[in-house]
Parts: sequence; structure tokens; C-alpha cells
Amino acid sequence: MTTVLLIIHVMVSISLVIIVLLQAGKGAETGASFGGGASQTMFGASGGQSFLSKSTTLMAAVFMLTSLSLAYFHDQDGAASIMPEQIKVQEAAPLPQMPAATTSETPGPGTD
Repeated sequence: MTTVLLIIHVMVSISLVIIVLLQAGKGAETGASFGGGASQTMFGASGGQSFLSKSTTLMAAVFMLTSLSLAYFHDQDGAASIMPEQIKVQEAAPLPQMPAATTSETPGPGTD
């Protein structure tokens, strides 16, 4: 189930990026909002929603739902950590102790 959701999530995210990049900028129609003649239309100066803006809304909703579903199903697996068990065992192993320093009759470095 998680694999299917992950594949859908990746496909929706790629299509959402492509759809957003295909849309025209909103600054191109700024002249129409200042009395360009289109202000008397039924949907206002901006007009109705185009196919790309409706598909952007749909893809954003699907992206949000798959994100929440993936987060929910990840928690259901009982995985408290993303680290593998082998690494946890290695970290829990005690480190070897260094032998205690003994005093010697030879002078150390830097002494005359």
C-alpha cells in the first residue's frame, strides 16, 4: 500500500511542477484590470478559471492527501527510527578503554 501511494505521490508532484510551469504569469493581464474593457465580464477582470488552474487545484489536493496518507502509514509500521538495526547495535557497543597513563622517567616532548 505504501509503495503504491509513494508512486502516486511522485507522479503527482512531477505533474504539479509541470502544470505550474506551463501557466502564464498573472502580470501579463494587469492592464485589463485598470479599465481595459474586460472588467464588465461575468467572472470579473480575471475571467473564469482555465483548465490549467483547475488541474493545479486538483493536483495540489491529491498531493496533500498522499502526503498525509504516507505520513499516517509510515507511523503504522511501528518504525520509531529510520536507522537500521545494525547501526543501532554498533552504537550501543561499549568503546574500548585506553590504558591508564603511567609516569615514566623519560621526559616528554617539549621539556628540556
